[in-house]
Amino acid sequence: MTLSALDLALVEEATKKSGLIWVRGDGADRALWHAWVEGAAHVLGDGPGEQPFPGLADGATAEVTVRSKDKGGRLVAWTATVRELAPRGEEWAAAVAELKGKRLNAPDSEEMTERWARECRLLRLEPESVRTELPAGSLAAAPPPSPAITRRPIPAHLPKLLLKRKKSASR
Repeated sequence: MTLSALDLALVEEATKKSGLIWVRGDGADRALWHAWVEGAAHVLGDGPGEQPFPGLADGATAEVTVRSKDKGGRLVAWTATVRELAPRGEEWAAAVAELKGKRLNAPDSEEMTERWARECRLLRLEPESVRTELPAGSLAAAPPPSPAITRRPIPAHLPKLLLKRKKSASR
């Protein structure tokens, strides 16, 4: 299916302005940082210290949801064809040049592109079709299991401490 110029412009502008895109392959939904280069979103990961993207494979399709950067609401959703780029190729170099500027807190900024070529995968998500209508149900997903998430009762003295601070602040 060929996208209309208006649909492609909507996907491109929304995706360029969004800091993260939500991608669903065969695995779970993932929020991924990306760069828009030459008509497609590019995501880098699956290496040590980089974002994981399970379920995204070369030749597969993925569902991409773009959110608003300021309000966080859903702007557009699109179906993408996933294509893995070969390291050090012309397309790979152009995408990595864009991604390098967006990678925050890299432990090895001098050697980053070489590490990416050796240890990571670079995927090109090319738009196929666009959906602008809202889904019938919630798209909320349960958070992945983590040892950092614990539920314990609040300490008994906490409400008294909070009330005391409010009273002293209002004086």
